[in-house]
Amino acid sequence: MSSLDTRIVVVGDSIAACTAVRELRARGHDGPLTMIGADADGCYARPPLSKHVLKGEAVEAETWDLSDLGIETIDDRAVSVDTERHIVTTGAGNEVPYDRLIVATGAAARRIAAPGQTGETVLRTFDDVRTLRPKLDAAQRAIVVGAGFLGMEVASACVSRGIAVTVVDVDPPLQRLLGPFLSDAITARAEAASVEFLRADSPVTLRGDPVTGIEFGGRSLDADLVVTCAGDVPETEWLRGTGIADDRGVAIDERCTTALPDVFAAGDVAYSGSGRAPFWSNAVAQGKVAAASALGLEPKCAPTDDYFWTEILGLSIKVVGPLPLQGEPTVLEGSVDDGSALLQWDHDDGRTTIVAFGIKKAVGLLRKLARNNAVPTT
Repeated sequence: MSSLDTRIVVVGDSIAACTAVRELRARGHDGPLTMIGADADGCYARPPLSKHVLKGEAVEAETWDLSDLGIETIDDRAVSVDTERHIVTTGAGNEVPYDRLIVATGAAARRIAAPGQTGETVLRTFDDVRTLRPKLDAAQRAIVVGAGFLGMEVASACVSRGIAVTVVDVDPPLQRLLGPFLSDAITARAEAASVEFLRADSPVTLRGDPVTGIEFGGRSLDADLVVTCAGDVPETEWLRGTGIADDRGVAIDERCTTALPDVFAAGDVAYSGSGRAPFWSNAVAQGKVAAASALGLEPKCAPTDDYFWTEILGLSIKVVGPLPLQGEPTVLEGSVDDGSALLQWDHDDGRTTIVAFGIKKAVGLLRKLARNNAVPTT
């Protein structure tokens, strides 16, 4: 089947989906290309939502223009796929045929509200930001459920607005991924900015309808605003019964192929042997690999990219290398106490993780250090 005859359908409007369609055209696919996405705001960068848009540093999401690619776009949600007939069905009843299918539906915010309980606030989409920003404008006290990257970024937005904020989680901030050393440093910085941390020894539930607070371990807390930042759930409901997905998402190999030969997957919906790694750099890498594999070409990159960054209370943290981090690092430059340090963790398997903790370093340099274990030069 020639490229002109091959019908490729990409389901999703995530960064992985957008990367995949661009890569398909860049790698020479000049045949039919359809993108099915349900986000009314189209394709946009999600990481800046919690880092810049929520804090008011940017008014709108950073959108991507795909009009130069000559693709058909369907603004609807995929609700099912017939893998024998090679047809995706949308919510409006449209049947979209494919020869190759790339699943890039991403993930949805994990919710903890009881069935029928209203007023839960999450942050995943630009529409969520529109809902959250006026609540932040009116709030004097906030509770953030979850001390991961998103939870700490939301807490930072609260601090920047002068809102008293309490962060609740079963573990200290970011400890599951960044380890005790960095968790302690981040906690100290946040507590100095009057962020309160509470450890939950039982599941947190939302109280009130609409939500006005939380409960856990017999304790009850009230706030003007409660934001759930309890992780995400891969968007796989539309794949039910196909054998493509399970409770963890869509399993992929090094070529981003799935259990079916004509179906590929990329981004937050996908997982490999090491599990899901829902970082934008991985989504970009997997989008490129899935596109190449769908065309029967050799990928130009690996399906993983161990890089991510966050910004917490004005402190930029860039990480290149595998996680989680254990033990204490080698300090290559600066001081963690001063909020400006370059750190190195060496793993048992010979790999290295480099962290720029509040220090300005180019990502290219961090990647080089992670590859070579080299002492940096200015």
